[in-house]
Amino acid sequence: MSVAEWSGSLVEWEWELRSWKARLGPVFRRRQLRETGGAFLDGLLSGIERKTGWMMAEQAGLPGPWRMQALLGKSRWDADALRDEVRAYAVEALGCPDGVLVVDETGFVKKGRHSVGVARQRTGTAGRVENSQVGVFLAYAGRFGQALIDRRLYLPREWAEDGVRRTKTQVPEEVAFAAKPALARAMIGEALDAGVPCAFVLADAVYGSDSGLRRMLEGRGQSYVLEVCGDHSLRFVAAGGLIQADPATIADELGDGAWAAHAVGEGGNGPRLYDWARVALARRREDGRERWLLIRRSRRDPDERSYYLVFCRVGTTLAELAGAAGLRWTIEECFQRAKDDLGLDHCEARSWHGWHRHVSLVMAAAAFLAKLAADLRRAAYGNRNETGLDRSIAA
Repeated sequence: MSVAEWSGSLVEWEWELRSWKARLGPVFRRRQLRETGGAFLDGLLSGIERKTGWMMAEQAGLPGPWRMQALLGKSRWDADALRDEVRAYAVEALGCPDGVLVVDETGFVKKGRHSVGVARQRTGTAGRVENSQVGVFLAYAGRFGQALIDRRLYLPREWAEDGVRRTKTQVPEEVAFAAKPALARAMIGEALDAGVPCAFVLADAVYGSDSGLRRMLEGRGQSYVLEVCGDHSLRFVAAGGLIQADPATIADELGDGAWAAHAVGEGGNGPRLYDWARVALARRREDGRERWLLIRRSRRDPDERSYYLVFCRVGTTLAELAGAAGLRWTIEECFQRAKDDLGLDHCEARSWHGWHRHVSLVMAAAAFLAKLAADLRRAAYGNRNETGLDRSIAA
């Protein structure tokens, strides 16, 4: 294999991008909208620092920002239709039987109060309570990469119940207040209904603590590894009868022989190695599924632990569960690329439709980059196996 092949310099960027724009054409319906949508994607993928209407218009050679602004505002097209295309495209590029769905939220700090959904609320982006919007996102991760495939703007109750602000920001009548886990349930359910191949659903404690999400996934027979807090209330039947405890207490009682070391991907200084243990939470179900409490412990500080509720097929190994839990970072990588490189947090539109349109277009740009990277990795992986340099992985 030549350097050009594994370095990516042979990637047919322009051809791939034209193909992706052509596929998205029906979403925009009219020729001018298709052209503006294509120019918007070009701007997102360009090196300009701020993905604003003025700067992207200048990048496209337009006299002003009006067409870019109209694309997010008064023009007629369906952002959910674009989302559907992005999801299908990303799954075609990344999908595999052992892929995972990851749900998480990210914040968009704002100075004013007029953009839809803005409120004083906690956001992990700032690490504190800030004047911000919060979006709940769903990502798909496979062995060749990851991409965002769905999004919902969280509408705080104060917004959901304020008719004046709803009207000003064009919030649809059918949109009511919904907690973040409810938004996650809807996105995951739609992805599974669309046939997205998924070995596990992953989420942090905000979503893992939601019993409604766990019931929904178990009703579908869908495996999950969902984080919970150390004081999460657990009730289950063991050999000695009904047990009521919490994850931290159970972890405290485990002996040294209960733990095994497993790596969960690469860190800045090599493989990220942790100690892992699991405790059965119930008898095996008749459908061949079982529930576990999974515990991750730092090897440097044994008091630093994370806890996960697990629903999986009988026979799933501890190493498999540890590997799945470690994949939750993939959505953070999606957020970082989308914000740092593609302007996810540069949205100027204040309306409900404007936010979802801007974010969906950024997701389309990110999915394009994810496909190029996946194609390159897949080609390098195939060539490596053909030359016999990776027989252990191929086996």
